[in-house]
Amino acid sequence: MKKKITFFQSIDFKIIFVFIILLLVALELIGTYFVRQLETQLVTNFQEEKRLQVGFLENTIQPILIDDETTEDSEEIGNLIKDFSGNGVLEVQVIDDQHYLLGTSDSTQQNSVGSKTNDNDVHQALLLGNTVTSQYKDQTTNDRIWKLVSPIISGDGSNEILGVVALTTNIESVYQQISEITVIFLNSSLIAVALTVILSLFISRAITKPITEMTQQTIQMADGDYSGQVKVYSKDELGILSMAINDLSTKVEEAQETTESERRRLNSVLTHMTDGVIATDRRGIIVIINDKAMEMLNISQEMALGVSILKVLKIDQEYTLRKLLENEDEMQFDFSTDEVPVTLRGEFTLIQRETGFISGIVCVLHDVTKQEKIENERKEFVSNVSHELRTPLTSMRSYLEALLDGAWKDPEIAPQFLQVTQEETDRMIRMIKDLLDLSRMDSGRAVLDLEYLNVNELFDHVIKRFEMMIQSSDKQSKAFSIKREFTERQLWVEVDADKMIQVLDNIMNNAIKYSPDGGTIKCGLVETNDSVVLSISDEGLGIPKRDLTNVFDRFFRVDKARARSMGGTGLGLAISKEVVQQHKGKIWVESTEGKGTTFYISLPYLPYEEDDWE
Repeated sequence: MKKKITFFQSIDFKIIFVFIILLLVALELIGTYFVRQLETQLVTNFQEEKRLQVGFLENTIQPILIDDETTEDSEEIGNLIKDFSGNGVLEVQVIDDQHYLLGTSDSTQQNSVGSKTNDNDVHQALLLGNTVTSQYKDQTTNDRIWKLVSPIISGDGSNEILGVVALTTNIESVYQQISEITVIFLNSSLIAVALTVILSLFISRAITKPITEMTQQTIQMADGDYSGQVKVYSKDELGILSMAINDLSTKVEEAQETTESERRRLNSVLTHMTDGVIATDRRGIIVIINDKAMEMLNISQEMALGVSILKVLKIDQEYTLRKLLENEDEMQFDFSTDEVPVTLRGEFTLIQRETGFISGIVCVLHDVTKQEKIENERKEFVSNVSHELRTPLTSMRSYLEALLDGAWKDPEIAPQFLQVTQEETDRMIRMIKDLLDLSRMDSGRAVLDLEYLNVNELFDHVIKRFEMMIQSSDKQSKAFSIKREFTERQLWVEVDADKMIQVLDNIMNNAIKYSPDGGTIKCGLVETNDSVVLSISDEGLGIPKRDLTNVFDRFFRVDKARARSMGGTGLGLAISKEVVQQHKGKIWVESTEGKGTTFYISLPYLPYEEDDWE
């Protein structure tokens, strides 16, 4: 926001003020010197004029004073000084060497002629033979009075003092003349000041106008507008500065465009990066964070910017910023929640200048949740396979050792041992077959042999096989009943018959294993807008809620001991999930402990009429 400058804060006022101060100082110095010199000259001229007049009077009176006839001298002197007049002359007195007044030009003082004077200036002039001058103010008129007492010296070479001439003059007219001249000078000074103000205003405007335009241009540049150009009025320093600002504006605009382009490029890179990026200042305060990092950390930009990276990464209790910088190893962070597991790996890089000064840190976050999960699954898979293979192998080894120790000779025990060995061998073969199937699915080498089949008939075929199985003599330990809940509409779906039969067999086997004696297994088939949903429900113990998300994991068993005793490999549901997903379908489970479990299979379905195949 531009701050408004008042006139008294402006350069115009300052330039005018400086000019006036300089002018007043100059006028004061010149005026003082001029008036002083003028006063001295006028007073000196006035006094010289009076001295000449007094000198002329002395030369006239000198012969008279030499004559001894005092009475006649007084009369003659009185006649001479009566005619003596001049500018400002108030009174002329002639006093002899005995201090007696011989004559005066003042008609009111004629009675004093012949009397002895008590004037100190006269006494001093007669005593020393020097001219005595003095100046004082008249108490009545308040005018300045100048008094000259000049001795009359004998002209015969004896230098005898014959008397003195005392001249009293009014010098006020001289000072009035000086005052008038001073007034004229002051008026001229005021006119000069007015002209100086006008001239300095023009000069200041000539200086400040380019400065104002340059200021406006720099403000526009600060606001991001580089389109303006400063007008160059002259080729002086201001003109050079104007050209420099225009050149700077062009270069800043180019630099700004380059910087903005780089910023957009950087933002684009940061936005589309699959890794999270956090940048801090030298104090570890976050200044940049990209969308991926905010997504990984489950934090908003407002919550991250201006906050310490240690606090955002939740390591402020274990690490200081210095300790973090000294740690050269990658760090792993756990941001898992109850719903979503999140594991991050962080790499830290210092932002250093050429001088070695550390100006910030860049942290790159990699989401290694899947890698960690895959690694854990790999370890668990190896552990489970080892365990699942070791169990039948250990059992087989025990029975084979017993046979080698002589049990083969017993006609009752030997067949039982061989039977168990055969069952364990079959179990390992099934497990290895399942593992091979999963391996082919994981690698994408499992190819579906798709064909349009009537799902109603396919599902009914599987159910009939299991009905025959539970009615056979070796399955009479528990009584089951299978209930069909099929739609009456015949549904045709493009599937791999063998694979889907394998999926349904796995789920039906589980339903039979875990159903109680006298339980009912419900098999459902319904049609939705774009899918066919198959369901198989049992009335068994159900699956705990905490295990529902894991039932399709490889080697996962809710009740491991019971499931292993029933001959399961722990891979059936995992294979079923892979097969259904290959068909672009979905499989899920719903269960309530103590009431039973329902598995659902949803397959893509596009309704059509049988006439379409004619």
